[in-house]
Amino acid sequence: MNRTSSDLPRIVVIGGGFGGINVAKAFKNEAVEIDLIDKRNYHLFQPLLYQVATGELDPANIAAPIRRILWKQKNVHVALGEVTAIDFDKKLVCFDGGELDYDYLVIATGARQSYFGHDEYRVHAPGLKSIDDALEIRRRLYLAFEEAEWEADEEARRKILTFVVVGGGPTGVELAGAIKEVASETLPREFRNIHCDMARVILVDGGSRLVGPMPEDLSALAQKVLEKMGVEIHLNVHVTDVTVDGVKIGEETINAENVFWAAGVQGQDLAKTLDTEVDRGSRIVVGPDMSIPGHPEVFVVGDAAHATDAKTGKPVPGLAQGAIQTGRFVAEIIKQEINGNAPKERPQFSYYDKGSMAMIGRGNAIAAIGKIHYGGILGWISWNILHVMFLVGFRNRFKVMLDWCWNYIWKTRRSRLITGDPKVHIKQLYSDHQPPEVKTGWRKKHKSEEG
Repeated sequence: MNRTSSDLPRIVVIGGGFGGINVAKAFKNEAVEIDLIDKRNYHLFQPLLYQVATGELDPANIAAPIRRILWKQKNVHVALGEVTAIDFDKKLVCFDGGELDYDYLVIATGARQSYFGHDEYRVHAPGLKSIDDALEIRRRLYLAFEEAEWEADEEARRKILTFVVVGGGPTGVELAGAIKEVASETLPREFRNIHCDMARVILVDGGSRLVGPMPEDLSALAQKVLEKMGVEIHLNVHVTDVTVDGVKIGEETINAENVFWAAGVQGQDLAKTLDTEVDRGSRIVVGPDMSIPGHPEVFVVGDAAHATDAKTGKPVPGLAQGAIQTGRFVAEIIKQEINGNAPKERPQFSYYDKGSMAMIGRGNAIAAIGKIHYGGILGWISWNILHVMFLVGFRNRFKVMLDWCWNYIWKTRRSRLITGDPKVHIKQLYSDHQPPEVKTGWRKKHKSEEG
């Protein structure tokens, strides 16, 4: 690739997530050349993917083109491509658009969905780590209600409207709660043969409580709120099989047409091709300075790194804050070394925990900020404010706040396009002999509400 000057220090950044973007931005006023490579042309705020998957937000609300983010920074060159190999000895990065040499390399490739060695589950249980994943879940979710509207076979309808979410972390809790809201509040008013009690939402986790990393009192609160909403929660159980007919949990089989996976993450496949140590989750093991042992010019940040807090000895969490902090930390080390004012020994990374949050449902979220734990409407407001702050661009923030306010007041979701294959599969077409509880129960209830 062409460079504006060959004698400037060269930094290659792989990945345009929070880690990679913060590394690049840190060199805004520095005499360096940066090449940022990503297989997508956009920066994505993953914590809000579940809202795209359930129709509350559009994909463009939570993503921004990388070139737009960095267009004013003239020392950054953005390349669209997927890295295929890294040669540590020759200091070369090879990708499907060519190859780049570097003085410093920052690997910020993020993480992908983990199926714990059962990748065959993926076709039946999409994860939630990309916009494509979110759109696939949205397609399946809203297509299920279209099918159920005209499905007269009771067993087939129950299977269509059974949604199993695997994984009780923040993503699983948020997704399960949002699906239940769609089923009970958003859609029944618009359908004729579906009422709010028809959909069954099941949340499965292998641990003893939901949102395990959060305090126990907030885990109990999350479970209480979800159960009150009607979400069925199965704890201390593991998924042993996922097929087109449903999911097997231990010895129990749940007939479900829709299974969504939120159970874990792992590093990208690139990590396995490198001559360095990786953990069981394919994350690259780094030293206290976030560099790869034996290669002080190569750093790993964010979800791609297996890093340990130098003060506490605890793993650095795979959160947006972890990526931002490690990215800025690494950038500062590189700047000091480039400018010739580096200390004799590199500093060791220590994570500053700013707290954690999870949305449970409409007007309800849980939050842990230090020793302060709270939930309910205050948690919901805090969650909204924090997540809006992380979004890139004023337009995105303004649009998201408007959508949230509109959806909160009117209990609706406006981003409900069914993309991809819209074909419905119906076993027995609805006719006048539809079960009476569907024809009269919901309509009678609705008639009384309307007047």
